[in-house]
Amino acid sequence: MDVTWLGHGCFRLRGRGAAVVTDPYPPSLGPRLPRLEADLVTISHQHENHSYTQGVVKDPFVVEGPGEYEVAGVTVLGLPTFHDSRQGELHGRNTVYVIELDDVRVCHLGDLGHALEADMLEALGKVDVLLVPVGGGNTLEAVGAAEVARQVEPRVVVPMHYALPAVKTELAPVERFLKEMGVTEPDPQPKLTVQASSGEGETRVVVLEPRI
Repeated sequence: MDVTWLGHGCFRLRGRGAAVVTDPYPPSLGPRLPRLEADLVTISHQHENHSYTQGVVKDPFVVEGPGEYEVAGVTVLGLPTFHDSRQGELHGRNTVYVIELDDVRVCHLGDLGHALEADMLEALGKVDVLLVPVGGGNTLEAVGAAEVARQVEPRVVVPMHYALPAVKTELAPVERFLKEMGVTEPDPQPKLTVQASSGEGETRVVVLEPRI
């Protein structure tokens, strides 16, 4: 299964028989998404920079909140969380998704704004790839993002939702998060290819080049 980052909170997950797009954004954010086809789209919350479903063709099934779903062989578990550390008082609700594709479990945190409770960690289960916001603003910043990454203990952590030259949103750079995770010499990759694995190993951080 291949993971490609399209900037901000938007990823394309492509498996053998299906494709998933997460949190597509509108042209007003700055970058313009390429033509995307997907069987399924997940929306973590209804902010316009995370819910531009018009940018995805092929009439995908759209998941917009908590619950269990299965589409085109892809299983999705949506878990209710908050966009801030005050039970949603400031910025409302957020949905964390666990997407299982080709026996690989990808967790997209959306705009999570707080550390995870024990029951949430139990619900997440074993995570292969964690997509975590790190740029602050209205979501996790470097220290909080690193804390959540250590809570989840995935095989791979991929930072998202941080400052990029093309993005018209004020966010912190990824380097702050990398420092918290002990990464001194990142080697950005065009995409991440992940296979199912039953083995244990240390978490590694992979920085993806935004395909925008």
